[in-house]
Amino acid sequence: MKTLETVFVELNKWALILLLGAMSVIVFANVALRYLTNFSIPWAEEVARYMMVWMTFLGAGLTLRYGGHVAIGNVMEAMSPKAQRLLRAFIVLALLAFFAVMIWVGYNYAMRMRFQLTPATRIPFSTVYAAIPVGFALLTVHLLLIVRGYVAENRFKEAADVPGDLSGSLSA
Repeated sequence: MKTLETVFVELNKWALILLLGAMSVIVFANVALRYLTNFSIPWAEEVARYMMVWMTFLGAGLTLRYGGHVAIGNVMEAMSPKAQRLLRAFIVLALLAFFAVMIWVGYNYAMRMRFQLTPATRIPFSTVYAAIPVGFALLTVHLLLIVRGYVAENRFKEAADVPGDLSGSLSA
């Protein structure tokens, strides 16, 4: 199971790295061309925008692993340890329900947009909106992989605990 988790995290991480790299190259090339030759790549801004959307949804699960999403802990800190565990279990159930709804809504929305095309690249908008169900499915998997430590001990993955340590690849 640990190997599968490592592969999952690595694939998620590398998808983000590749998207960010490609987006950076496209934006840099467009800006350089605009100022050096007075010519812009017609599709650059659109593609960069849609890559940013995909990065947001693909990166949300990795952020969840580290406990990087916004949280308010004052109420939980005032509770007994048992009540804290019950509240965290409720939070996980609420998140799983929300993620399931968003997968369903995102999928339906993407399917409704499959005949509308983006202005510059002429790809179906469903390709762009598919980031919603895919991102929430990844959030669900990431949550299920950390749920035991979170509910029992309010523990997220530390940089040293996360298979395919995200911080090590980015700082190297």
